[in-house]
Amino acid sequence: MSGIIGRTMANRRISDLNKFLVGSRVFASRTYSSAVKEMTVRDALNSALDEEMSADPKVFVMGEEVGEYQGAYKITKGLLTKYGPQRVIDTPITEAGFTGIGVGAAYHGLRPVIEFMTFNFSMQAIDHIINSAAKSNYMSAGQISVPIVFRGPNGAAAGVGAQHSQCYAAWYGACPGLKVLAPYSSEDARGLLKAAIRDPDPVVFLENELLYGESFPISAEALDSSFSLPIGKAKIEREGKDVTITAFSKMVGYALKAAEILAKEGISAEVINLCSIRPLDRPAINASVRKTNRLVTVEEGFPQHGVGAEICASVVEESFEYLDAPIERITGADVPMPYAANLERLAVPQVEDIVRAVKRVCYRSSK
Repeated sequence: MSGIIGRTMANRRISDLNKFLVGSRVFASRTYSSAVKEMTVRDALNSALDEEMSADPKVFVMGEEVGEYQGAYKITKGLLTKYGPQRVIDTPITEAGFTGIGVGAAYHGLRPVIEFMTFNFSMQAIDHIINSAAKSNYMSAGQISVPIVFRGPNGAAAGVGAQHSQCYAAWYGACPGLKVLAPYSSEDARGLLKAAIRDPDPVVFLENELLYGESFPISAEALDSSFSLPIGKAKIEREGKDVTITAFSKMVGYALKAAEILAKEGISAEVINLCSIRPLDRPAINASVRKTNRLVTVEEGFPQHGVGAEICASVVEESFEYLDAPIERITGADVPMPYAANLERLAVPQVEDIVRAVKRVCYRSSK
């Protein structure tokens, strides 16, 4: 084991899973043969909001600087002019207040999209997200539906310190009643945000600030106004036969870069873009591991009780006898995020960490 990022999960013998999981992957490797243009993640999110607001007058956006300033990251650019201040609502700096108002509006049949300037500020509103939104459908015996989306940048940016660099995937992924999505590409962002807005349940939508300006190929299908992606289904971004790498959000790009490096050394890595943290696509993950017999999980969040830990538990419980090597977890360091750039780089996963972990599980390295 090397570095502060890599970690190995010990194996435990658990019973077999039904054989139907072997072929249960929902998405084949995503190709862009039908791509007609490139689009930034920022524009993908903006276009999804615009189209859903146009299609359904019950959809509205609320948050700090979403209107006059056009969004802290310009995700809501142009929406105030088009839809007016009753549907694009600038709020005071009071997340608890405007999140509570949004949940109450959802109780009455509206479809609010609540923007947090960063998900770290959702800590101010976590009572409404979990106790008011996530639990109401269950506690009302299905009488209260809460169709609300909580969205904004999540995870580490650059040089913003410990209080603004946390990944909330595992935090919100632990809560029954919530759906938690984490897009990577422009197609993910557009298709999943549309699905989230249309969904009858509360959805936590975790974007990445550093991806907003990145451009990705986008297919003609994804540009159609009716397009959406299914919640709870992972995508195989790259097929492989020697090792499975699971990742979400920005780490998918790192995993794909690592796979390219590994391919030059004769290691074929299958990269799974989780897309959905809750529900988690366990059948797709287990089917891939049963093919490759090895697993490396990648995430920016803390190691303890992380998304990777949940994936490890699922694979050990359901596909233990298929594993030819111990599982490796690549995570953020178990410390508050440092401010200094050199320490910050050490505290978040890097491409080389993934490469080393894959080589270890393939018994190609002693490091």
